Amino acid sequence: MSTPSELPLFHVVGFSGHRQVADPQGVAKVLREVLAALLGEAPGEWLAVSSVAEGGDQIFVAQVRSLGLSWHAILPLPKSEFARDFPQEEWPRVEAILAQAEDVRSIAGNGTREDAYLDCGLETVNGADVLVALWDGEPARGKGGTAEVVEYARSLGKPVLVIDPVSLQVGRENFGNLEREDSGLVNLNRLPAAPPAAGGNPFRAPEPVVAFQRKCDHAASHGAPQFRRLIVLTVMLHVAATVVAAAALAFALHALAIPWLKLTCLAGALGVALVLRRHHHSRHSWVRCRLAAECCRSALALWGLPRAASLFDDLDLPGVRGLTRSLNILHSRSITASSVSMGEFTGVYLTERIEHQLAYYRRQQGRALPLFRRLKLGFWIATLLALGSTLAYAACETAGIDAPRGIISTVFYFLPIVLPVVAASLISLISINDLQRRVARYREMQQVLEDSSRRLAFCRTWNSIERVVLRTERALLQEVLEWHSMTSFAESH
Repeated sequence: MSTPSELPLFHVVGFSGHRQVADPQGVAKVLREVLAALLGEAPGEWLAVSSVAEGGDQIFVAQVRSLGLSWHAILPLPKSEFARDFPQEEWPRVEAILAQAEDVRSIAGNGTREDAYLDCGLETVNGADVLVALWDGEPARGKGGTAEVVEYARSLGKPVLVIDPVSLQVGRENFGNLEREDSGLVNLNRLPAAPPAAGGNPFRAPEPVVAFQRKCDHAASHGAPQFRRLIVLTVMLHVAATVVAAAALAFALHALAIPWLKLTCLAGALGVALVLRRHHHSRHSWVRCRLAAECCRSALALWGLPRAASLFDDLDLPGVRGLTRSLNILHSRSITASSVSMGEFTGVYLTERIEHQLAYYRRQQGRALPLFRRLKLGFWIATLLALGSTLAYAACETAGIDAPRGIISTVFYFLPIVLPVVAASLISLISINDLQRRVARYREMQQVLEDSSRRLAFCRTWNSIERVVLRTERALLQEVLEWHSMTSFAESH
């Protein structure tokens, strides 16, 4: 029986509301109806995000849990500070509510308590597909109020459900902007499963996640279009056409095959260009699969940590938004099941992640650096020869020296035309293959990984291990994102 290789699609409903609620039972009833209706708005699993302040937040959480939805708590302050906003006898009940949360996150940062509450509301909007607001329509009475949160959601065009706490009327806004399906994740889920691979599951992640990563990696590796080679071919065909034309002029070649040979080169270059244009979709799919595979690879490397790390918090690319959300949620749900010892995690990470990546970057540098050096050397040779032949021509013409006919045809006429074109083509090949940047990045990434390896060897706490691992994975992801940006730009042109 094959392992499922699809990731679930998640939608998030966020909440903001007043602390003072005159009709808690009426609000609870409307909230339950709104949430039940929302479940039918889009396929996939809905989960809720909110704080747990007195009033609207707690009513919302109760209805979320009664419907069997997962709930992620987002707090404006660390628990010890947040507790100061409740009567001492009330805090144990709040802690009991927080214990029901699938994940609890505090908004860190400087500023006043009002700043923290505002940031909490804005972060709730940022992470939500739909905002439910218990709001009387009045302006905010202070920084961080529901009015400001609703205004922020409106400014982003987020779908908003506003419940009037007095009349209990519900208003819907911007629901035409609700992304009911994440096309990126849907397309990745449709990829065929990859053949079984050696290596197992060293990070003890759920098998569907591992299978999903493998199929994305397999699709990227085996579906990689040969665009760079095709572009190089167009350059070489244009150079060949120039060489044929220059030879015909320099050596007075009048054979019938000459124009046909030149025409063949130019027609071939045009044909390759049309092939490149026609296969735009395959290039897009390749880029998408490679980015997804590397995001999954980084997520899997964190799976043994005792808590879900915020690896993708600053990554908000539309093409992988559903993927990173799914990975984050699945990771938070499997923390207890995937726990490993500190020594085991460190050993696996050093061997399966850092050493593998070091080998990859060394191998890539070993391929790119010699090619870069050869092309650069060829450029200088062609450029200096072009300068020399042009200088010889100028000197002979100035001094009135009669050179042999072969020298005139080859050195004075043919080489000054062909060599600059060859030099330009060699520089173009360096640019097409992105060799200079790639060599520099391969060296930088090796330094990052070697430094991480040294740091990790001395880590004795989970916090220190997490910091090193996150630093490493973010550097690896940054390299992938840089490649994605450059490749996508080249694709669009």
